[in-house]
Amino acid sequence: MEQERKNSTQDIPMYKAADPEFVKKEREELRALESKGGWAKIKWYFSKSGPGWMQSAMTLGGGSAMASLFSGAFLGYELLWVQPVAMLIGIVMLWALAYQTMCKGERPFRAMKQFVGAPMAWAWAICTILATIIWHFSQYSLAAGMSLDLIQAFGGFELAPGSAWQTIVLLVIAFAILALACKVVWNYGNGGKGIKIVENIIKAIVWFIIFAFAAVVIVCSFTGNGIDWGAVGRGFLPFSFEGGFHFNVPTENTGISIFIASLSAAVGINMTFLYGYSYLAKGWTKEYKGLAKFDMITGMLIPYTIATSLMIIAAGATLHTEEFVNSGSTNISPIAAASMLEAAGLPPLVSRLIFGLGIIGMCFNAITMHMLVCGFAACEIFGFPATGWKYKMATLIPSIGVLGAVLWSSIGTWIAIPTSAIALLMLPVAYIGFFLLNNSRKYLGSDMPVGRKRFWWNLAMIVAISITVVSAVYYIVNVIF
Repeated sequence: MEQERKNSTQDIPMYKAADPEFVKKEREELRALESKGGWAKIKWYFSKSGPGWMQSAMTLGGGSAMASLFSGAFLGYELLWVQPVAMLIGIVMLWALAYQTMCKGERPFRAMKQFVGAPMAWAWAICTILATIIWHFSQYSLAAGMSLDLIQAFGGFELAPGSAWQTIVLLVIAFAILALACKVVWNYGNGGKGIKIVENIIKAIVWFIIFAFAAVVIVCSFTGNGIDWGAVGRGFLPFSFEGGFHFNVPTENTGISIFIASLSAAVGINMTFLYGYSYLAKGWTKEYKGLAKFDMITGMLIPYTIATSLMIIAAGATLHTEEFVNSGSTNISPIAAASMLEAAGLPPLVSRLIFGLGIIGMCFNAITMHMLVCGFAACEIFGFPATGWKYKMATLIPSIGVLGAVLWSSIGTWIAIPTSAIALLMLPVAYIGFFLLNNSRKYLGSDMPVGRKRFWWNLAMIVAISITVVSAVYYIVNVIF
């Protein structure tokens, strides 16, 4: 079994198959924890967490940032509940995938192909690629647009919106970002120091902007802007009793689009594809169930909820005005968005720099992850290893997204909303596949949940799938048609 696990993970991008001796020692430490207190277990769990944080890195991109900012700007604190609930839904389904992978040590795509059916497996992989391509357009548009905004701010000039020169510059920036992304993606697993430096810089920028939003929230709490903490608390509830019981779900097109984009940004179908392989690479078996749950909560749910909630509250306290909501605009300019940080006492130019770099960092992080996912999905479909020129060409599948840069002048930051919303339409494919695998006696054998555990787990998955499907239908009926 151990050799099979090692063979199944040796060509996975980003992940290196764990050394057998290291895994053996780790399992001994895990068993020793049974006789120790809760604090010792928590400290050990923190030191070993990983897959959940990798998912957070992928999901905290331009899509989730813009969904949060538009949510706060247009709807105030009303949709604070959406992204935590969306992440909980994702965790329910990803836990099924994690459990299956830890128990059986099978590559998820191959397991779905063998035990659910080739059509479902192919649909999962193809939808992963399609959704990634769609998301790629918005990432390049945001990254190029924010880069141009910073160049103009510090260069003291401004290109006419929609002009030929602006289009050319945006495309040049986008292709430069693509070139850097290729450098990073194609060198994953080589242990290059430069790649690690780039990753650390991106992480530092992203966390810096999150701390900046935290500062905005703190300052606004004690200044004239003020924050209605009662409204914030009510915003975390998906229902309301004011005027009778009803769900806090928007009914007009702009609000619906923001609502669906927020659901989609939390857990995308492309996130689901690589997740199980991270467990294989780490050598995690069913002995690691406690660690896996801890990793999901502390690495995915908590950081994502904190980050998106801070953005929504900051936008709600600074941008959500009657004038803005009634303006009819579906765009937040970089200058307006950066003005949020001015509430924390930062000079306008510094605010613009911090916000711009933060969004660029988030977008670049998402771009590299998207390329890795697409490349690996193609490898699984066609059966070639995630190394060599075929793999490199496969990572370029979503690169047509560089053309999204030209949409900046006409759509601006709003581009993240429809692309995220459309990507949600494909997510049920993955969720249904995980549900079927979790109920496959042929696949799980004696590890298949039974009794009450199976009932409640299946109920949770059915609720998660139903919410996702109903939300997708709601968007199609009310917005697309």
